[in-house]
Formats: sequence, C-alpha cells, structure tokens
Amino acid sequence: MPLTTFALVRHGQTDWNAQRRLQGSTDIPLNDVGRGQARDAVSGLAEYEWDAIVSSPLSRAAETAELIAAGLGLHVARLIPELTERSFGPAEGLHDGPELDLLRIPGGFRGAESEDDAADRGLGALEALAEEFRGGRVLVVAHGSLLRMSLSRVVGRPLQSIDNAALNLAHHHDVDGWQLEYLNGERLPAEVGV
Repeated sequence: MPLTTFALVRHGQTDWNAQRRLQGSTDIPLNDVGRGQARDAVSGLAEYEWDAIVSSPLSRAAETAELIAAGLGLHVARLIPELTERSFGPAEGLHDGPELDLLRIPGGFRGAESEDDAADRGLGALEALAEEFRGGRVLVVAHGSLLRMSLSRVVGRPLQSIDNAALNLAHHHDVDGWQLEYLNGERLPAEVGV
C-alpha cells in the first residue's frame, strides 16, 4: 500500500501572534517577520519534491503558502476551508488574563469550536488529501491549534505547540495509519504514530 507524505506547516507570524492574542478564525495577515519565516521555510521543504501545495483560506496561511510555493517554483493548488483555524468565538482577540479566564470552560472557551470538532475537521481534510494524493507528497499550510489538535490525536498524546513556519512531517499509510516523523523541525522517535 502506498505511503502519502505530508509537510504540515503553520503559517508565519502575525501581529496577534507577537502580541500573544488568540486569533482563531479571525483573518489576521502576516507581518514582516512572518513573511521572512515563510521564505526561510523553503530551504527545509526544498529537500522534497511536492505534488501539491494546499492551504487554509485565511490570509496568513494563504500568503505563507504563496511565499513557500514561489520559493519552490510551484503554485498553490487550492484553498481548503476545512483547514481554517479553530474558532475561539468570543475569546478571539483576547490576551491571557481575567477577561479570557471568564470564558474558559473544560476543553476550551465558551462559544468556541470544541477541540474534538476541530481535530475531526482537520484530520478529515488530511484523510481526504491522503486519498486524493495517495502515494504522493502534499505540502499543507494551516494553523497552530488545528495542526496541534489533529497531530495530538494521531500520536495519541497532547502536543504542546506548533511553531510558526516549522517543518512537521507526517506519513499516512492506508493500513498502518499515521506516523509523525518531524515535529517543529525535530526528528521524533520512529514509534510515534497510531
């Protein structure tokens, strides 16, 4: 059975990232640091040949994908709505503190998309891409929380964070499921997967 390889890249930095504000599905653009991170990501991604580049439609991810694609001499095949960041509802735009604490509930924030729903959506999009590009290589640009929750489910344990524009390399096998090879640019032990 064929192995499908995914580079799962979080978008570059935005001003809200730098200010440590929850972005969620609010469409905040890249800042200059983020654009530099996207360009810098090309060197690690250039080690592979990619069959397709896809992205979340939010501008910070779409611009990151366009910058990476330009650096690789490729183009972004399409924007996939299911790769949009998890909605944090009324918590979006807030910093850590009393106002945000008032919205906290187990597993997230009042009025937000649940972690399970976001992981289901993210993995569903990746599974569909694995079917479409079976045996190929797909570069996906998405968002920190969506990727973290999806990959946490894949490895069966919570992951702490996904860094801006870092390489996360995963493989999908029809029978053996998912294996995560790199997280935030670091190679993981071979047994990490489901």
